This record gives sequence, C-alpha cells and structure tokens, in this order.
Amino acid sequence: MRAIIAIVLCAAALAGCKPEHNDVTGSIDTCVSKLYTPYNPKDMKQCVAVCIACERGVTTTCSTSCTLKGAH
Repeated sequence: MRAIIAIVLCAAALAGCKPEHNDVTGSIDTCVSKLYTPYNPKDMKQCVAVCIACERGVTTTCSTSCTLKGAH
C-alpha cells in the first residue's frame, strides 16, 4: 500500500514539472517584434516590457525573471 502511495505522489510531482505554457503558435515572438525591432533581452527595460506585454506578467515577477536571465 505504501508503495502505491509513493508511486502516485511521484507521478503527481513529475506532472507538476512540465512548463505552464508552450508558445506553439509563435505569438510571443510576434509580440516581441511588434514592441522592439532590435530586441535586446539583456536590456532590463526591454525585457520587463516584453514580459509584461507579451507574457502577461507583472512588474515584480518580470523584473525577477529578467534579472535571472542576465538583464541589467
């Protein structure tokens, strides 16, 4: 019985590891190109603006995400 519970818990944990969204249509790339023709993901201002506008983020999470991606 414990083995079955452990397997179910592991399966649930692994199911939570897949990405929340996949951009299959390329809509994020299209949105980025509309905002910035020469997009520089290392520019903090551009990165945050793209995150908010194209990925429906908020300032706090977008600035953290951009910092982790190496934007300055």
